[in-house]
Amino acid sequence: CYVEPTVILANSINDSLLNEETFGPIATFLPYDSEDELLELMNNTPYGLSASLWTNDLSKALRMVPAIHAGTVWVNMHTLLDPAVPFGGVKSSGIGREFGSAFIEDYTELKSVMIRY
Repeated sequence: CYVEPTVILANSINDSLLNEETFGPIATFLPYDSEDELLELMNNTPYGLSASLWTNDLSKALRMVPAIHAGTVWVNMHTLLDPAVPFGGVKSSGIGREFGSAFIEDYTELKSVMIRY
């Protein structure tokens, strides 16, 4: 099965492609009027694996990144993964982190052992 890359213009915030995770070459767009509205639209989802923000204004991007509820935020790119950088989601998109040193805590369980011999 192969899905052609697809671009869709959403009609409203209630469109299913804005409210469900799609793992495929699908980009869904919805116009907005202000930075506050954009952040509200981006965060109004039960998911938060990743987000991408596209802009020519780097200072605006750096101001917005902390307000975006996602485990990874890419600016002017998408899906670049670096094994040295932790990757994982928030909300209903993944628990914990993979890659980097952060994953060690998720894949190990500490045990204390004390012996008197």
